[in-house]
Formats: sequence, C-alpha cells, structure tokens
Amino acid sequence: MIRPATPADVPAILDMIRELAEYEKAAHEVRATEEDLHAALFGDSPATFVHIAEQDGEAVGFTLWFLTFSTWRGVHGIYMEDLYVRPQHRGGGHGLALMGELARICAERGYQRFEWSVLDWNEPSIGFYDKLGALRQDEWLKYRLSDEPLQRLAERRD
Repeated sequence: MIRPATPADVPAILDMIRELAEYEKAAHEVRATEEDLHAALFGDSPATFVHIAEQDGEAVGFTLWFLTFSTWRGVHGIYMEDLYVRPQHRGGGHGLALMGELARICAERGYQRFEWSVLDWNEPSIGFYDKLGALRQDEWLKYRLSDEPLQRLAERRD
C-alpha cells in the first residue's frame, strides 16, 4: 500500500534515510533530525513531501519529493529526491508502486515532468529506471553549493 506520510512516520523515514545513506556510502553526511523532518514535511508551509510503501503495517520504503518548474513548458513537475525500499522488501513492487504514485500525481495535476538523479555506480537502480523508459539526461551536469562555498556566495556583495 502506498500512502502519504504522517507525523507518526518521521522516525521510520529518518531510519530509512540513514539506511539509504549507508547504501550510498555516505552515512557520515546525514545531519537530518526528526525535528528537521517534522518541520519540513508538516510545518506551516511544507514544500517537501513523502509517500510511504507499507506492508503489514510496517513502513518498508519511501519516496521524498518536491515541486519543480519548467520555464520552457510553463508548468510544475516533480523531482524525486529519494526512493528507497528496505533490502528485504525489494523485488516486491514497492519501488514501482511509489514511482507510480508520483506519476499519478503528475497526471492528475497536469505536471509534465518527473525527474530524479541516480548514482552512476548504482546499476540495479539504473536498470530499473531504464526498464521504465526513463531517459537519461547525459547532457546536463549537476552542481551543488553547500557548507562553506554556499556561505561565501551568500556573503558576497559585488
């Protein structure tokens, strides 16, 4: 079953974020707390959303997403920040169901794009996305500012 997350899901979401970070060899980068997730997902103006894959009352996967906007198409889209299914539940259709739910949201709301990134070494996920018919965006390079470089840019006044 796929459903929107509730505040009661936050501990499980954070656990799965940590599991995902471990899988991606980046556990040391997780700084999120339950309080951070509560504020982001259920605060006054949430801009980030989570759907849960549930089996027998247990959260077995999640997807975290937010809205984007295409200036060329003039409409919103969805960016899927994370898709994770616990290892013991993989192969049961949960990942496909989570992505299907986001695709339905796109269709219902008139969004025209559903995008995400995948690590270049994550062959199981790449194969999964290729089978869906997703198109790789090889011509785009992804950039990120965080920590000190972000702060330096924010402090510039020229």
